[in-house]
Amino acid sequence: MRVYWAQLDTRFPQVEAVFEDCMLEALTLLTRPAGLDAYLEAASAIGKLGRGVEPMLAFMEEWPGAAKAVGEAALAPVMEAVRVMQKSPNGRAITPFLETLAPVARRLKSPALLQDYLAITLDFMARTTGSIHGHHTTFPSPGLPEFFAQAPNLLSQLSVAGLKNWVEYGIRNYRTHPERQKDYFSLQSADSRAVLQRERHGTLLMDVERKLDLYLRGLWQDSEQLVPYSTAFDEIRKPIPYYDKLGIRVPDVYNDAHGISGLDRYRAVLAHIVGHRRWSAALVADNWSPFQRMAVEFFEDCRIETLLIREYPGLRRLFLALHPHPLEAACDPATTSCLRHRLVMLSRALLDMDHGYVDADLNAFAARFHAILGEGDASTREIAALALSYVAKTRRQSDQFAKVHFTDTVIDYRDDNRQLWKFIESGDEEESFDAPRKIEPDQQLSSLPPRHYPEWDYTSQTYRPDWVSVYEALHPSGNAADIDRLLAKHGALAKRLKKMLDLLKPQDKVRIRYQEEGSELDLDVAIRSLIDFKGGATPDPRINMSHRTNGRNIAVTLLLDLSESLNEKAAGSDQTILELSQEAVSLLAWAIDKLGDPFAIAGFHSNTRHDVRYQHIKGYGEHWNDEVKARLAAMAAGYSTRMGAAMRHAAHYLGARSADKKLMLILTDGMPSDVDAHDERLLIEDARQAVKELERQGIFPYCISLDPKADEYVGDIFGRHYTVIDHIERLPERLPQLFMALTK
Repeated sequence: MRVYWAQLDTRFPQVEAVFEDCMLEALTLLTRPAGLDAYLEAASAIGKLGRGVEPMLAFMEEWPGAAKAVGEAALAPVMEAVRVMQKSPNGRAITPFLETLAPVARRLKSPALLQDYLAITLDFMARTTGSIHGHHTTFPSPGLPEFFAQAPNLLSQLSVAGLKNWVEYGIRNYRTHPERQKDYFSLQSADSRAVLQRERHGTLLMDVERKLDLYLRGLWQDSEQLVPYSTAFDEIRKPIPYYDKLGIRVPDVYNDAHGISGLDRYRAVLAHIVGHRRWSAALVADNWSPFQRMAVEFFEDCRIETLLIREYPGLRRLFLALHPHPLEAACDPATTSCLRHRLVMLSRALLDMDHGYVDADLNAFAARFHAILGEGDASTREIAALALSYVAKTRRQSDQFAKVHFTDTVIDYRDDNRQLWKFIESGDEEESFDAPRKIEPDQQLSSLPPRHYPEWDYTSQTYRPDWVSVYEALHPSGNAADIDRLLAKHGALAKRLKKMLDLLKPQDKVRIRYQEEGSELDLDVAIRSLIDFKGGATPDPRINMSHRTNGRNIAVTLLLDLSESLNEKAAGSDQTILELSQEAVSLLAWAIDKLGDPFAIAGFHSNTRHDVRYQHIKGYGEHWNDEVKARLAAMAAGYSTRMGAAMRHAAHYLGARSADKKLMLILTDGMPSDVDAHDERLLIEDARQAVKELERQGIFPYCISLDPKADEYVGDIFGRHYTVIDHIERLPERLPQLFMALTK
């Protein structure tokens, strides 16, 4: 670390205090030595701008996370933007720019989109920076710092194209009104929110990326990274989806179209690309004409989609809804090149048996295509031979005309087919698709992508967007017999609990008496009313009764703090806190299972905000069986306690349950803390805010603390909804009893 500190070349004590933590993250995320050297060089340059310590701290904390999201090559344009701001009157905007760099990068997830974001930023700065005499800029842009502060929030709702339009409106209308410009770019003015709402359309990739990732893994056994691009800056030729060694490139936003949602449009694109990755083989392209290559691509696309539809027939509706259906007489070959028009009609005919076209050549080749596919999957080479026959049969002189018919010829869910071609002669088009791509099994389905959560900053009373990264996985397994031995050890306690459980179990039917209308007559009340009537008194009309089912409708999540402190010996016991917790959780799980309530168990620990681990021990759909017991037997403790992020993630699953009461039990032995949170109130206040969020979602959080000093802070987090167990050795007995008291 001393070598790196010398390379940084700074004397700020605030930087020295966090330098080791920043470098540990950088060593984990950046390449060596190039990435680390560039990181330290850039940090040193920012520290010497004369802007104080804040921009340097912001860069050192934010850049490793940003580099992970968009790549280390993005450092050069970021530093260029910093230099441009420094040379202008906008030097004070450097700090908010760097503070929001990581959440912005995580939303964009591509160096190209980050370049677009920087272009919007620098254009905004140039057009709103003021000048007295019109030659030299003198006044900083009033709205630039506010824009940077709102950028993560804006990009969570807008595509890059929408962001560009929103910024353009603000510049055009408020360039000469400093105060109104501030209100607009800080989202305080009504028209700012109105324009934001107007630009919010379509399905953002960042909102559905997790669903698409699971779709690829679950349905197609593929795990390629999704890399977004923007269509905002390419007016002449819009980008087309494609894939390469770095991932699958798709638009950052899809609007609903032809009755198909944006999410389903993404699914259609990914299915088509996966089909190519499965069944397409590259052909040597050097001696093929453009017409021949186009024809081969159309035929191969249709072969791939036919095979996909065989595997999942529901894709047919999706493909046909998105595939254009051009009119047969729409193109005039006397004046226009109808090449694209003919190929799209053929493509439609190959997928749609009810296409309605009467052209003899089209129908003949459609029949030949279906005959080849009827014998099996065919191959790229066989389909290419059919495409060459089509070219030879249908070539026309008018295909060379400069005027080309483009109406209803764009099939926007298909990729650009660059993977279909390889070149003998080296050139700019060459791609390394020759070698078959291998996906290692342990990389394919080993872990899920992180879920990012905000964190509450009590000093500014605002959320830090996308501040915490939560990684979830299935807990490793141990020996299920260990849990059975623990249950046998507490056999006497289990017998006492069973008597209590029998009282809590729901009865099938409960009578509801004294009803004016009901399912049957209540004889006791009816006879009493008849006596009153005969005696001249007013009879009670409530002579019926009805029944209801006395059922429990409760969903429970047991969230376990698995931080390092659980490895300590419990006071007055030979066992560790972890071992006692394991016994208590085993008894509680047994008790909840006897009651029949759906419940889940998960553990968590953290190693800075960038690495919060959430481990599933039991899911709601799993029974209390040997698989679950094996995971519980392997419980291990380590690292720190970032409680707020864990509660938010647990609420993501518990909130989706359909239940009258949703209970989250948090079992912990200490206050929320982490190695990167130097203010001990920070994570306490964040956990308190997380509790408020849970309550707004209809979730009842309750804390069982094993910390003797918990009274100093646990009430600040959970209000009155907590219990402190001073004698930890009694935890196996107290925990099930607490649960039953909470769920009566």
